[in-house]
Amino acid sequence: MEMINTWYGDIEQSLLDKFRQVRLLILDVDGVFSDGRIYLGNDGEEFKAFHTRDGFGMKALANAGFETAVITGRESYIVERRMQHLNVGHIFQGQSDKTVAYQQLLQQLSLHDSQVAYVGDDVPDLALIQRCGLGIAVNDAHPAVQQGADYITRCVGGHGAVREVCDLLLLANGQLRQAEGISL
Repeated sequence: MEMINTWYGDIEQSLLDKFRQVRLLILDVDGVFSDGRIYLGNDGEEFKAFHTRDGFGMKALANAGFETAVITGRESYIVERRMQHLNVGHIFQGQSDKTVAYQQLLQQLSLHDSQVAYVGDDVPDLALIQRCGLGIAVNDAHPAVQQGADYITRCVGGHGAVREVCDLLLLANGQLRQAEGISL
């Protein structure tokens, strides 16, 4: 079993090969892009916090030619605005059955399950984590989701987990240095 050293620890070569096949990254929002908490103001306004490192990773991934999408069960203007700012190509909100949006994406982009990575944190994400070619759970995901995943991030949701996945996708495809302009 050959191990590859990354910024996020050693990864088996076979797992990095799964990262290399990915052409579409799909992410849940609450618990993945955010820490899962929803702040509500007295007047009903909703607040979410997004990490800038995650945003940088998503922009780098888009610049490298990857397709990106979010599929979330909730609907929020904040999510729409943030995802547009990050150049996320496909935004599906209010999805009680996330497999419907997943199928639409596969057909629209002419992709197969093996070319998709999905990142989630809770039971509604489990079906897609198990179906796609690379199922990813954030570090603080529900235990059932972690058990079903191919990879568990070192970072927790809302605190760099998205950036970690983006970095590993870029690394596996030989695009990390050029996509982010990083001198190693």
